Amino acid sequence: MHLFYQPNFSEITALTDDEAFHAAKVLRLRQGESVQVTDGKGSWYEAVVQSSTPKNCILKVTNQILQPPRKYHIEIALAPTKNMDRIEWFVEKATEIGIDKISFFYTKHSERKTLKLERIHKIAVSAMKQSLQAYLPEVAEVGDFEKWIVRQSDANTQKWIAHLPENEVPLHLLKAATEGERYTVLIGPEGDFAASEIALAQIHGFRMATLGNTRLRTETAALAACQVLHHVNI
Repeated sequence: MHLFYQPNFSEITALTDDEAFHAAKVLRLRQGESVQVTDGKGSWYEAVVQSSTPKNCILKVTNQILQPPRKYHIEIALAPTKNMDRIEWFVEKATEIGIDKISFFYTKHSERKTLKLERIHKIAVSAMKQSLQAYLPEVAEVGDFEKWIVRQSDANTQKWIAHLPENEVPLHLLKAATEGERYTVLIGPEGDFAASEIALAQIHGFRMATLGNTRLRTETAALAACQVLHHVNI
């Protein structure tokens, strides 16, 4: 069974753009063939092809299944790495594992100041389909870290900054987080957060947590944090 992604599918009951091209030209789907479609918002549709062109694949819905959301919400906020392959790897794997939001910010030590969000979005869509999920994570470029962190003061979340200071050992995220909550975890750039950024995050409600005793790459730490939070909610 072929799975497609089409936002607002309930309004148009057709595949468009890249999904229509893939259906018509790559898979060569024809009238009467069965497909599955997700809108990335929790709805899963079973449908039959009515007509197929590279620009528009008309479908007839035969069944709709609503997938309930998780009882917790994971946001990983991180500084993009200089090597975009690493960020794309993280987006793909975090989407496969399950994540609700990925936010990219820029810090004093960031080596990269721009992103191609359209490409990152496509990677998330592909990973969602590959892992047979009905929810597409939100991907956002939130800009300057210090401006963004101020807006998090009133957020109703458990807020953590992944940092291992030299003179103290904070709780591991596995023990620090409690189940059934909304979480935001900050992951620093390759050169780590500046001391002033760590202090600012703490002022706005972020607590230190560790992911272990070894120094992890940015994308490894981000994925580890995501998996730890799932484990908290087993």
